[in-house]
Amino acid sequence: MPEPIEVRKVPLHTVSDASELAKLIDDGVMEASRVIAVIGKTEGNGGVNDYTRIIADRAFREVLIAKGADPEKVSQVPIVWSGGTDGVISPHATIFATLAPEKAEQTDEPRLTVGFAMSEHLLPEEIGYRPMIEKVAAAVRVAMERAGITDPKDVHYVQTKTPLLTIHTIRDAKSRGKKVWTEGTHESMDLSNGCTALGIAVALGEIQMPEDSQVLHDRSIYSSVSSCSSGVELDQAQVVVVGNARGVGGRYRIGHSVMRDALDADGIWEAIKDAGLELPDRPHWTDLQGRLVNVFLKCEASGDGQVHGRRNAMLDDSDVHWHRQIKSCVGGVTASVTGDPAAFVSVSAAHQGPDGGGPVAAIVDLGTGDPTGYRWTRS
Repeated sequence: MPEPIEVRKVPLHTVSDASELAKLIDDGVMEASRVIAVIGKTEGNGGVNDYTRIIADRAFREVLIAKGADPEKVSQVPIVWSGGTDGVISPHATIFATLAPEKAEQTDEPRLTVGFAMSEHLLPEEIGYRPMIEKVAAAVRVAMERAGITDPKDVHYVQTKTPLLTIHTIRDAKSRGKKVWTEGTHESMDLSNGCTALGIAVALGEIQMPEDSQVLHDRSIYSSVSSCSSGVELDQAQVVVVGNARGVGGRYRIGHSVMRDALDADGIWEAIKDAGLELPDRPHWTDLQGRLVNVFLKCEASGDGQVHGRRNAMLDDSDVHWHRQIKSCVGGVTASVTGDPAAFVSVSAAHQGPDGGGPVAAIVDLGTGDPTGYRWTRS
């Protein structure tokens, strides 16, 4: 049986700041050696050359080591950073750590569990094709097993980080006589994310194994629990599976839903309710009362260039890439729902939720005593 989970969201005061992680450890909320995953937003450009992800990664690992964790084990902790805090999105990190069972609240109700795995090495010529789908799917199954999840329906969120294509890796493939799906490095971000999402969907039985020709082209196939990011900092798929299991105990529970489009606030509320939080018929962010730890969303500009029947210019804008525009839009919608701009909103949602929308996962605190989520009041 996996151990219970403690999860907290902390702000990043600068791009290289991990002081709030240090404070959690100093205050005894979690132990450095028990941190098993970090998922966060940094304030870079969110593109291929967004090195704020590497800066933040280093800062968090350095704190874990300084606080007593084994450096070798720290190097294996999945730390997934999504770059780009466009609009009101606030830089932050959600930190997952195990708890000794005797320190956790005891309950037989489903509670949060987390599993992690790394895929086999991904070659540049495999990105966008069946070998990548198969390797990701295999890693998802391993992560599920480590989380103590046997039923795919108990998986509510799968966060991944995978390699994209760079000039260097494209050159490497060519030197070995191989072809790559695209030589557009920015396009390869969508490609890597979308292909990874299909691997998740296959592992969880959401779809059958797709044909290579369907990757990025058939948007009717998708995973409703995937959140896929890509970057230059690794050559494998990092896979973090988050779900619920009975018997693990703890305060937290996760649920999910999907946004059908960029304005679908109801999709966010549905995920929060699916996590087990009781809310009125027409909820307001003040009803959350610190019970929401965080929400995790993917978003994508609709391929038809419309939202609610109205035309927009995101896909035609040559000045500001649509990645940044849709992220800002959905970030604003999310903050208006939760009352907290520190929400994980990530772009490039190919095969992640319906076209023009995206998956939503929500972690809530159902424990006794003071809730551990964010609660803002006007001064």
